[in-house]
Amino acid sequence: MVYLQLFWSFFQIGLFSIGGGYAAMPLIQTQAVDLNHWLTMTQFADIITIAEMTPGPIAINSATFVGIQAAGIPGALIATLGCITPSCIIVLTLAYFYYKYQDLIVIQGILSGLRPAVVAMIASAGLSILFLALWGGVPGIAQIPQVDWVSLSIFILAFACLRIWKPSPIAVMFGAGVLGVIAGFLTGDLKL
Repeated sequence: MVYLQLFWSFFQIGLFSIGGGYAAMPLIQTQAVDLNHWLTMTQFADIITIAEMTPGPIAINSATFVGIQAAGIPGALIATLGCITPSCIIVLTLAYFYYKYQDLIVIQGILSGLRPAVVAMIASAGLSILFLALWGGVPGIAQIPQVDWVSLSIFILAFACLRIWKPSPIAVMFGAGVLGVIAGFLTGDLKL
């Protein structure tokens, strides 16, 4: 039963995540954390981080990692297959129609209309991870959130470093990870 749920969940994600892996993050969060409870929000953030750092498309990496968490290696294979099946079908169909009708203005209008939706979905995923890192989740209206000042400082430092010196983002992620481990030992959150 879990295999069918994994395939169907990631089939839906693959079907509706127009715009790439980052646009799929809110959909993966909804399926894996909110609806099926395969992951906690902390595990989801960890998986996003790992999927970002490993080679390959982030949505497929995420599907693989969620599948492993939910049902081991067979779950990883089924979730990954579910994620890529709609894309294969859609791309082959669209390629056929695009080559046949590529000169139509309607086609260009549809592609232009999809861009703002993709930007909004990417921003939603980024804000979810930012809220988790700085406040431990999305703060409620009635509560005053407690800010994680160490995470905020590392975020500001990494952002400034990227904007001013423009180093490799991988180097900045590695440096932020090292700073996070050092801060964890200094604050007593991490122990040997």
